[in-house]
Amino acid sequence: MSEYDKEACEKFKLSGRILREVREEMKGYVREGMMVIDVCEKAEDLIRRKGAKPAFPCNVSINEVAAHYTSPPGDKKRVPENSVVKVDVGAHVDGYVTDTAVTVCFNRDYGDMVATAERALKVAVENIKPGISASKLGALIENAVKTRGFKPISNLTGHQVGRYIVHTGVSIPNVSQLSLTKIKLGGVYAIEPFVTLPDAVGKVEDGDEVTIFRYVKSRSLKSAYAKQLMKYIEENFRTLPFAERWLRGVVPEEHRGEAFRELLTSKVLMYYPVFVEATRKTVAQAEHTVMIVDGGCVVLT
Repeated sequence: MSEYDKEACEKFKLSGRILREVREEMKGYVREGMMVIDVCEKAEDLIRRKGAKPAFPCNVSINEVAAHYTSPPGDKKRVPENSVVKVDVGAHVDGYVTDTAVTVCFNRDYGDMVATAERALKVAVENIKPGISASKLGALIENAVKTRGFKPISNLTGHQVGRYIVHTGVSIPNVSQLSLTKIKLGGVYAIEPFVTLPDAVGKVEDGDEVTIFRYVKSRSLKSAYAKQLMKYIEENFRTLPFAERWLRGVVPEEHRGEAFRELLTSKVLMYYPVFVEATRKTVAQAEHTVMIVDGGCVVLT
Protein backbone atom coordinates (compact mmCIF):
# COMPACT_ATOMS: atom_id res chain seq x y z
CA MET A 1 0.00 0.00 0.00
CA SER A 2 1.31 3.46 -0.89
CA GLU A 3 2.28 5.96 1.78
CA TYR A 4 0.40 8.56 -0.29
CA ASP A 5 -3.06 8.74 -1.87
CA LYS A 6 -3.57 8.98 -5.64
CA GLU A 7 -3.74 12.79 -5.65
CA ALA A 8 -0.49 13.12 -3.69
CA CYS A 9 1.25 10.62 -6.01
CA GLU A 10 0.15 12.67 -9.04
CA LYS A 11 1.60 15.82 -7.44
CA PHE A 12 4.92 14.04 -6.81
CA LYS A 13 4.94 12.89 -10.45
CA LEU A 14 4.20 16.38 -11.78
CA SER A 15 6.88 17.89 -9.55
CA GLY A 16 9.36 15.29 -10.81
CA ARG A 17 8.45 15.79 -14.46
CA ILE A 18 8.93 19.57 -14.18
CA LEU A 19 12.25 19.06 -12.43
CA ARG A 20 13.49 16.61 -15.07
CA GLU A 21 12.80 19.21 -17.78
CA VAL A 22 14.58 21.89 -15.76
CA ARG A 23 17.62 19.67 -15.14
CA GLU A 24 17.95 18.86 -18.84
CA GLU A 25 17.63 22.54 -19.81
CA MET A 26 20.22 23.56 -17.23
CA LYS A 27 22.65 20.92 -18.51
CA GLY A 28 22.84 22.83 -21.80
CA TYR A 29 22.65 26.29 -20.20
CA VAL A 30 25.66 26.33 -17.85
CA ARG A 31 28.80 27.78 -19.46
CA GLU A 32 32.32 28.63 -18.29
CA GLY A 33 32.57 32.30 -17.29
CA MET A 34 28.86 32.60 -16.54
CA MET A 35 27.68 34.33 -13.34
CA VAL A 36 26.68 31.72 -10.76
CA ILE A 37 23.69 33.86 -9.72
CA ASP A 38 22.41 33.66 -13.32
CA VAL A 39 22.53 29.86 -13.17
CA CYS A 40 20.63 29.82 -9.84
CA GLU A 41 17.97 32.28 -10.95
CA LYS A 42 17.51 30.65 -14.36
CA ALA A 43 16.81 27.24 -12.75
CA GLU A 44 14.46 28.67 -10.12
CA ASP A 45 12.62 30.75 -12.73
CA LEU A 46 12.15 27.69 -14.97
CA ILE A 47 10.66 25.74 -12.05
CA ARG A 48 8.16 28.54 -11.39
CA ARG A 49 7.28 29.05 -15.05
CA LYS A 50 6.59 25.34 -15.51
CA GLY A 51 4.05 25.40 -12.67
CA ALA A 52 5.94 24.28 -9.56
CA LYS A 53 7.86 26.14 -6.85
CA PRO A 54 11.50 25.68 -5.83
CA ALA A 55 11.73 23.27 -2.87
CA PHE A 56 15.11 24.81 -2.01
CA PRO A 57 17.49 27.27 -3.70
CA CYS A 58 19.31 25.97 -6.76
CA ASN A 59 22.70 24.67 -5.55
CA VAL A 60 25.65 25.43 -7.83
CA SER A 61 28.57 23.64 -6.18
CA ILE A 62 31.89 23.95 -8.01
CA ASN A 63 34.95 21.65 -7.90
CA GLU A 64 35.73 20.76 -4.24
CA VAL A 65 32.44 22.28 -3.02
CA ALA A 66 30.08 19.31 -2.77
CA ALA A 67 26.78 20.91 -1.78
CA HIS A 68 24.80 23.80 -0.31
CA TYR A 69 26.23 26.72 -2.28
CA THR A 70 23.65 29.07 -3.75
CA SER A 71 24.25 32.68 -4.70
CA PRO A 72 23.79 35.25 -1.93
CA PRO A 73 22.38 38.66 -2.97
CA GLY A 74 24.78 40.43 -5.36
CA ASP A 75 26.97 37.35 -5.85
CA LYS A 76 29.94 38.09 -8.14
CA LYS A 77 31.17 34.48 -8.47
CA ARG A 78 31.56 33.03 -11.96
CA VAL A 79 31.79 29.47 -13.25
CA PRO A 80 35.57 28.96 -13.64
CA GLU A 81 37.17 27.48 -16.74
CA ASN A 82 37.91 23.73 -16.57
CA SER A 83 35.55 23.35 -13.62
CA VAL A 84 33.21 20.60 -12.47
CA VAL A 85 29.80 22.09 -11.67
CA LYS A 86 27.06 20.32 -9.70
CA VAL A 87 23.60 21.79 -10.37
CA ASP A 88 21.18 20.47 -7.73
CA VAL A 89 17.54 21.53 -7.98
CA GLY A 90 14.38 20.81 -6.02
CA ALA A 91 10.74 21.49 -6.82
CA HIS A 92 7.41 21.01 -5.12
CA VAL A 93 3.80 20.97 -6.23
CA ASP A 94 1.52 21.72 -3.25
CA GLY A 95 4.42 20.77 -0.97
CA TYR A 96 5.26 17.40 -2.61
CA VAL A 97 9.04 17.59 -3.02
CA THR A 98 11.32 16.09 -5.66
CA ASP A 99 15.06 16.59 -5.94
CA THR A 100 17.56 15.97 -8.77
CA ALA A 101 21.12 16.90 -9.73
CA VAL A 102 23.50 16.77 -12.66
CA THR A 103 27.23 17.40 -12.92
CA VAL A 104 28.26 19.62 -15.83
CA CYS A 105 31.93 18.90 -16.54
CA PHE A 106 34.21 21.36 -18.37
CA ASN A 107 37.35 19.37 -17.58
CA ARG A 108 37.93 16.14 -19.49
CA ASP A 109 40.22 14.84 -16.72
CA TYR A 110 37.10 14.37 -14.59
CA GLY A 111 34.85 12.81 -17.25
CA ASP A 112 35.24 9.29 -15.82
CA MET A 113 34.46 10.50 -12.31
CA VAL A 114 31.24 12.17 -13.47
CA ALA A 115 30.29 8.99 -15.39
CA THR A 116 30.96 6.98 -12.21
CA ALA A 117 28.49 9.09 -10.20
CA GLU A 118 25.88 8.47 -12.93
CA ARG A 119 26.70 4.75 -12.95
CA ALA A 120 26.38 4.47 -9.15
CA LEU A 121 23.00 6.21 -9.34
CA LYS A 122 21.87 3.75 -12.05
CA VAL A 123 22.91 0.77 -9.91
CA ALA A 124 20.98 2.14 -6.91
CA VAL A 125 17.86 2.83 -9.02
CA GLU A 126 17.98 -0.69 -10.49
CA ASN A 127 18.23 -2.29 -7.04
CA ILE A 128 16.00 -0.19 -4.80
CA LYS A 129 12.73 -1.92 -3.89
CA PRO A 130 10.44 -2.40 -0.90
CA GLY A 131 12.22 -4.11 2.00
CA ILE A 132 15.81 -3.62 0.84
CA SER A 133 17.95 -2.20 3.62
CA ALA A 134 19.54 1.24 3.31
CA SER A 135 22.88 -0.37 4.25
CA LYS A 136 22.64 -2.81 1.29
CA LEU A 137 21.98 0.14 -1.06
CA GLY A 138 24.97 1.96 0.42
CA ALA A 139 27.17 -1.09 -0.20
CA LEU A 140 25.97 -1.30 -3.83
CA ILE A 141 26.70 2.42 -4.40
CA GLU A 142 30.13 2.14 -2.76
CA ASN A 143 31.02 -0.92 -4.86
CA ALA A 144 29.88 0.79 -8.11
CA VAL A 145 32.15 3.75 -7.30
CA LYS A 146 35.22 1.84 -6.06
CA THR A 147 35.29 -0.72 -8.86
CA ARG A 148 35.80 2.21 -11.25
CA GLY A 149 38.72 3.53 -9.22
CA PHE A 150 37.00 6.40 -7.37
CA LYS A 151 35.84 7.08 -3.83
CA PRO A 152 32.32 7.83 -2.52
CA ILE A 153 31.79 10.69 -0.07
CA SER A 154 31.03 8.78 3.12
CA ASN A 155 29.27 11.51 5.11
CA LEU A 156 26.79 12.70 2.48
CA THR A 157 23.64 10.67 1.92
CA GLY A 158 20.47 10.41 -0.09
CA HIS A 159 17.25 10.97 1.83
CA GLN A 160 13.54 10.31 1.97
CA VAL A 161 11.44 13.33 0.94
CA GLY A 162 7.93 14.25 2.05
CA ARG A 163 5.39 17.03 1.98
CA TYR A 164 7.14 20.36 2.63
CA ILE A 165 10.15 18.31 3.82
CA VAL A 166 13.38 17.82 1.87
CA HIS A 167 15.02 15.50 4.45
CA THR A 168 12.58 13.40 6.50
CA GLY A 169 15.37 11.95 8.64
CA VAL A 170 15.62 8.67 6.68
CA SER A 171 18.99 8.48 4.90
CA ILE A 172 20.36 6.40 2.01
CA PRO A 173 24.12 6.13 2.57
CA ASN A 174 26.68 6.14 -0.25
CA VAL A 175 28.89 3.62 1.57
CA SER A 176 28.33 0.34 3.36
CA GLN A 177 27.33 1.09 6.94
CA LEU A 178 25.18 -0.41 9.64
CA SER A 179 21.62 0.83 9.20
CA LEU A 180 18.41 -0.87 10.26
CA THR A 181 16.40 1.35 7.89
CA LYS A 182 14.40 -0.56 5.30
CA ILE A 183 12.97 1.02 2.12
CA LYS A 184 9.18 1.28 2.31
CA LEU A 185 6.61 0.57 -0.37
CA GLY A 186 5.11 3.89 -1.50
CA GLY A 187 7.95 5.95 -0.02
CA VAL A 188 9.66 8.67 -2.05
CA TYR A 189 13.45 8.82 -1.86
CA ALA A 190 16.21 10.99 -3.34
CA ILE A 191 19.25 8.89 -4.20
CA GLU A 192 22.44 10.95 -4.68
CA PRO A 193 25.90 9.42 -4.98
CA PHE A 194 28.74 11.91 -4.44
CA VAL A 195 32.06 10.77 -5.91
CA THR A 196 35.61 12.05 -5.53
CA LEU A 197 39.18 11.03 -6.39
CA PRO A 198 40.79 7.92 -4.86
CA ASP A 199 43.44 9.98 -2.99
CA ALA A 200 40.81 12.22 -1.35
CA VAL A 201 39.74 11.59 2.25
CA GLY A 202 36.20 11.16 0.88
CA LYS A 203 34.42 13.28 3.48
CA VAL A 204 32.98 16.78 3.53
CA GLU A 205 33.43 19.43 6.20
CA ASP A 206 31.68 22.74 6.80
CA GLY A 207 33.08 25.56 4.68
CA ASP A 208 33.18 29.21 5.75
CA GLU A 209 30.14 30.31 3.76
CA VAL A 210 26.45 30.04 4.62
CA THR A 211 23.99 30.74 1.80
CA ILE A 212 20.92 28.58 2.56
CA PHE A 213 18.52 29.07 5.47
CA ARG A 214 15.34 27.55 6.91
CA TYR A 215 12.57 28.82 9.16
CA VAL A 216 12.53 27.13 12.59
CA LYS A 217 9.98 28.92 14.78
CA SER A 218 8.34 32.23 15.47
CA ARG A 219 9.89 34.34 18.23
CA SER A 220 9.38 37.83 19.62
CA LEU A 221 11.52 40.34 17.72
CA LYS A 222 12.52 43.96 18.29
CA SER A 223 12.45 45.40 14.80
CA ALA A 224 9.27 45.84 12.74
CA TYR A 225 11.25 44.90 9.60
CA ALA A 226 12.45 41.65 11.19
CA LYS A 227 8.83 40.82 12.11
CA GLN A 228 7.72 41.54 8.55
CA LEU A 229 10.49 39.35 7.17
CA MET A 230 9.67 36.51 9.59
CA LYS A 231 5.99 36.57 8.57
CA TYR A 232 6.90 36.49 4.87
CA ILE A 233 9.32 33.58 5.32
CA GLU A 234 6.85 31.55 7.41
CA GLU A 235 4.01 32.07 4.92
CA ASN A 236 6.02 31.55 1.72
CA PHE A 237 8.60 28.88 2.52
CA ARG A 238 7.17 27.10 5.58
CA THR A 239 9.69 24.40 6.53
CA LEU A 240 11.56 24.48 3.20
CA PRO A 241 15.05 25.96 2.72
CA PHE A 242 15.38 29.36 1.03
CA ALA A 243 17.99 31.89 -0.12
CA GLU A 244 18.39 35.42 1.21
CA ARG A 245 18.04 36.76 -2.36
CA TRP A 246 14.43 35.43 -2.36
CA LEU A 247 13.66 38.20 0.14
CA ARG A 248 14.37 41.11 -2.22
CA GLY A 249 11.60 43.70 -2.02
CA VAL A 250 9.94 42.30 1.15
CA VAL A 251 11.28 45.15 3.30
CA PRO A 252 13.18 48.29 2.21
CA GLU A 253 16.57 47.22 0.84
CA GLU A 254 18.56 49.36 3.29
CA HIS A 255 16.96 47.52 6.26
CA ARG A 256 16.96 43.96 4.93
CA GLY A 257 20.47 42.96 6.05
CA GLU A 258 19.92 44.11 9.62
CA ALA A 259 16.45 42.53 9.83
CA PHE A 260 17.79 39.26 8.43
CA ARG A 261 20.64 39.21 10.98
CA GLU A 262 18.09 39.65 13.77
CA LEU A 263 16.22 36.55 12.55
CA LEU A 264 19.47 34.57 12.68
CA THR A 265 20.61 35.78 16.10
CA SER A 266 17.08 35.23 17.52
CA LYS A 267 17.16 31.65 16.14
CA VAL A 268 14.02 32.20 14.08
CA LEU A 269 16.15 30.69 11.29
CA MET A 270 18.70 27.91 11.03
CA TYR A 271 21.32 27.68 8.31
CA TYR A 272 23.07 25.04 6.21
CA PRO A 273 26.84 25.48 5.87
CA VAL A 274 28.43 25.00 2.45
CA PHE A 275 29.98 21.48 2.34
CA VAL A 276 33.55 21.21 1.04
CA GLU A 277 35.56 18.00 0.45
CA ALA A 278 37.98 17.88 3.37
CA THR A 279 41.11 17.43 1.23
CA ARG A 280 39.82 19.97 -1.32
CA LYS A 281 39.49 17.36 -4.06
CA THR A 282 36.89 17.76 -6.82
CA VAL A 283 33.48 16.13 -6.33
CA ALA A 284 30.86 14.87 -8.82
CA GLN A 285 27.19 14.17 -8.04
CA ALA A 286 24.21 12.52 -9.70
CA GLU A 287 20.68 12.39 -8.26
CA HIS A 288 17.16 11.16 -8.94
CA THR A 289 14.01 11.03 -6.84
CA VAL A 290 12.18 7.70 -6.99
CA MET A 291 8.82 6.39 -5.78
CA ILE A 292 8.90 2.82 -4.44
CA VAL A 293 6.44 0.40 -6.07
CA ASP A 294 6.02 -3.38 -5.93
CA GLY A 295 9.28 -4.97 -7.08
CA GLY A 296 11.21 -1.74 -7.67
CA CYS A 297 10.73 1.98 -8.25
CA VAL A 298 9.45 4.62 -10.64
CA VAL A 299 12.00 7.36 -11.39
CA LEU A 300 10.15 10.66 -10.91
CA THR A 301 12.95 12.90 -12.17
